[in-house]
Amino acid sequence: MFKFTLLLYIAVFTIDVQSINNDWWKDAVIYQIYPRSFKDSNGDGIGDLNGITSKLEHIKDIGADALWLSPIYTSPQADFGYDIANYTNVDPGYGTLDDFDKLVAKAKSLGLKVILDFVPNHSSNEHQWFKNSVNKVKPFDEYYIWRDAKIVNGVRKPPNNWLSTFKGSAWEWNAQRGQYYLHQFAIGQPDLNYRSSYLNQAMKDVLTFWMTRGVDGFRIDVINHVIEDVLMRDEPLSHDPSASSDDYNSLIHIYTKDQDESYGVLRSWRNLLDDFAIKHNTDGKFLITEAYTTLPLAMKYFSAGSNPFNFMFITDLNGESTAMHFKRTIDTWLNNLPKGNVSNWVIGNHDNHRIASRYGVKKADMVSMLATVLPGITVVYNGDEIGMIDRNFTWEETIDVAGCNLGQQKYHLGSRDPERTPFQWDDTTSAGFSTNQKTWLPVNDNYKTLNLAAQKVESTSHYKVFKALTTLKKKSLNMKKGKTEVTLITSEVLGIVRRLQGTSPVALVINTSDREVEVNAMGWLNIPLQMSAYATSVNSGIPFGTQVQSNALKIPGSASMILVSQNQMNELLTDL
Repeated sequence: MFKFTLLLYIAVFTIDVQSINNDWWKDAVIYQIYPRSFKDSNGDGIGDLNGITSKLEHIKDIGADALWLSPIYTSPQADFGYDIANYTNVDPGYGTLDDFDKLVAKAKSLGLKVILDFVPNHSSNEHQWFKNSVNKVKPFDEYYIWRDAKIVNGVRKPPNNWLSTFKGSAWEWNAQRGQYYLHQFAIGQPDLNYRSSYLNQAMKDVLTFWMTRGVDGFRIDVINHVIEDVLMRDEPLSHDPSASSDDYNSLIHIYTKDQDESYGVLRSWRNLLDDFAIKHNTDGKFLITEAYTTLPLAMKYFSAGSNPFNFMFITDLNGESTAMHFKRTIDTWLNNLPKGNVSNWVIGNHDNHRIASRYGVKKADMVSMLATVLPGITVVYNGDEIGMIDRNFTWEETIDVAGCNLGQQKYHLGSRDPERTPFQWDDTTSAGFSTNQKTWLPVNDNYKTLNLAAQKVESTSHYKVFKALTTLKKKSLNMKKGKTEVTLITSEVLGIVRRLQGTSPVALVINTSDREVEVNAMGWLNIPLQMSAYATSVNSGIPFGTQVQSNALKIPGSASMILVSQNQMNELLTDL
């Protein structure tokens, strides 16, 4: 057994972070791109960097400030890029480093920031680091988490009862090394060892490599999994009746995630990014972290130097949620937000069913409205700006490892294929995503009618709603001091008012029920009597610009609308 080096992380900030321009992201719209599904430039049915570069104008057009690329690194694609075989190169299926440099250059010319997905918890088992670690080549011998087997009645067993999030034991036997390695995700994703100073430095070198190429920030994957209990204790049983003994949910995960040392690792990266920004005289480098965890633990990431993803619209709320649920959940987040920080509001992502599928098409715009009117960062997943929906997959069609590992009876409970189908650009071959009729995942059959080109010419569309929202965010809501009021008008109707310096109030009213209601928004929200419906949800039947009397506001079932003064309306229309 090799010796682990236990690192102590001390949160001492000696860098003058006040000299770094961090304002660019505080009200930004961040657009997530799933590279395999965005745009194929060479006809092989797989999206690539040159395809993304060719469509950057769309990202600018809808009002985004930054694009976040899901992993583009060299990978055997066992988990479609989240199994990395080389952290400092581009997978040949996506292009080359030169292609990446061209993408960054064009993005900068359009005023767009570039954020990369950083996957620090694990690499691929095809990474040279892992191959060296198997052979105990120093210092790679301690880059991963290796443990001896337990021998029970002469039978080799894993070191403890830890389970993979993809089902089954989190330990895999390696005969060559004669030990088990830890993998909290797929077998081909061995966990990295952050109790090794050598591994820590190697990962810092990765961050520096990409910042040198112009990257403006990083989305950090599963940050709360990067450190595990040093004593490797068994995790307690959850006694979940729906979980079999090898299901991840059969255990309570108190030793494999949310360890205090994770925040220390993150602080060391925050210091590195701040130091780089000052040394190279660049804007501040942004960190946003993924951790499906409790609210108190999520809030601790702010003090560690990142903005933790706010997944409330994905994990806490759904199409059946009432206005009361929305108010309670939004208030809880805002009331716990540490002073001096800004929130973020995630519309959707590549790991969860699309918002239009979870809430229904009528309420899809409601979530976009909430995420742009509420103060802070808006995070949108490619395709949600046009209301794309999940595609149903059969067991035979399923390729996502998370679904495949669950087997034919349960695959649909874990597969992420439905929300990862190709972007629907137009009604031509493969929805304009590729010239190839066969794409890595099938295109949704509804692409003939649901596509960007069609929505650009329609009088009302999700695209036009989303563009109106980002225009409002930039022109009337962006970087202004004031207050946000979240009001429960009825158990079914929620009102949100932004009162900002130098402008009339902006009000969002949403009806979470499926029937029309009439409310006195003027009285409950303290807004002017005469207002204009600046943006209204698709299928609401209320045209943009409709003048309304706020004391007798009629809101169709599942509809939402943003109200502004007539003067604001006139100013905003000039930018649409």
